[in-house]
Amino acid sequence: MPIVEALLALIAACIGFALLARRARLPYAVVLVLGGMALAFIPGVPQVELDPDIALAFFLPPLLQASAYRTDWPAFRGSLRPILLLAVGAVIFTALVVGAAAKALVPGLSWAAAIALGAIVAPPDAVAAAAVLKRLSLPRRLVTVLEGESLVNDASALVLYRLALAAVAAGAVSWWSVGANFVLLAAGGIAFGAGVGWLAIQAVRRLDDTMLETAASFVACFGAFLGAEALGASGVISVVTAGLMLGRAQHSFSAATRRDSVAAWRFIEFVLTSLVFILIGLQLNAILGRLGAYGTLQLAGLAVALSAVLIASRFLWVFPATAIECALGLRHTGGPRAVWKEAAIVSWAGMRGVVSLAAALALPAGFPERDLIVFLAFCAILATLVLQGTTLEALIRRLGAEERRRPGMPAPEAAARAAFAHAALAEMERRAEDILSGAIARDLLPEYRDRVRLLDGIGHGAVAAERAARLELRLHALRAARGQLLLHRDEAAVEEELMTRLTEEIDLEELRLRRLLGASDA
Repeated sequence: MPIVEALLALIAACIGFALLARRARLPYAVVLVLGGMALAFIPGVPQVELDPDIALAFFLPPLLQASAYRTDWPAFRGSLRPILLLAVGAVIFTALVVGAAAKALVPGLSWAAAIALGAIVAPPDAVAAAAVLKRLSLPRRLVTVLEGESLVNDASALVLYRLALAAVAAGAVSWWSVGANFVLLAAGGIAFGAGVGWLAIQAVRRLDDTMLETAASFVACFGAFLGAEALGASGVISVVTAGLMLGRAQHSFSAATRRDSVAAWRFIEFVLTSLVFILIGLQLNAILGRLGAYGTLQLAGLAVALSAVLIASRFLWVFPATAIECALGLRHTGGPRAVWKEAAIVSWAGMRGVVSLAAALALPAGFPERDLIVFLAFCAILATLVLQGTTLEALIRRLGAEERRRPGMPAPEAAARAAFAHAALAEMERRAEDILSGAIARDLLPEYRDRVRLLDGIGHGAVAAERAARLELRLHALRAARGQLLLHRDEAAVEEELMTRLTEEIDLEELRLRRLLGASDA
């Protein structure tokens, strides 16, 4: 029972720290790490040591699949070149630069161990940047590149990390064999993940039970990772591949499955991400205690130097790569000024996060200089979260990179909704001519025509005040309906199962109306 109690206490602490971060408008990862460090000083708090063997296998698969599941595949594919330049090129470059710096600063560190440190801190984390990006109106292409990078860079960094661990174990390294193994690991992961993804899609389509379908997605997540690792392929790439396939196929799943699986995955993602951040904070005090051979000033100097190298390495990659793209005529979006603004934002949006922390915790217990590597990785992650995470929004506003938000519903959304409404109206008009159902269809026609009129008005720039007023009236009607439902339950002793179904219908309609109202007020 102690482990259950400790887990519940940590989750409760995560909730409190997340609320504190939201009120302080800080990246919640920063508050969680610092909160974990503070908790470790409380007398009686047990020392937490996470088994390295389960750190990657337990935390990473669901976090990676959740990220892959919600990826916008058409946008991802359209921005594939800049995504791969960052997710593969920048990751390898960063790992080598940080590894070389670590080797120079700590001569006793082997090259393989230094590269392992570089691979740990190389991949930026979209979750860390999401809290900032979602508050701003940035060009969609820029957001797609940053989110797509975070999906692929985890895979490339962790393949490099795995090869570095193997090199440490072998005691020698051949760079040709490293390159060949990188390709083999990636290809094997893609093939195995595609197989698992296909099987998961077939299973979900045949189970016809929302709970079982959601459970199958979790089985696919861990099956893709563990199966690929057992075969000697990349479990990380396997999970990402399976997640992309499931995300592409989700529109063929039932509405209930899509709704419930999104809620389940969001909960799991929050809990696991929060636990990783708070666990590293809880372990840091013990790690510092084992670094007695290093002086405080020496550790601080190493941490500052490695963090500076990590931040600078992204600039050293992004700006020359952007210049080469412009010279070759590969950048056609915006003028030169907009291109360099985007380059500055991409360079500064390099906050490290949960994947780097999980990789650091997963270092084997006997790994050379493990505690020093975990400490330096933690400091680099914390530095990027605090320095870049708290100033990214200010930088974006300073550069004037935000797109001006037009009042009312965005034009693409209005056009899509109008097209749907026209298709529904055409079908209803066709049904109105039917002998059997024509009378009912004719009664419904005014509602469908009214919806088309409003959406066509928005699409042509009409004022949305009338539409907002209609939505507000519908919300008032729903509130009255919910009140009557509760009153009826108390008076007529309605069964709880029926109440749950009726309440769910009202809730779904309210969510739909509030989404539309938000689009009107945007």
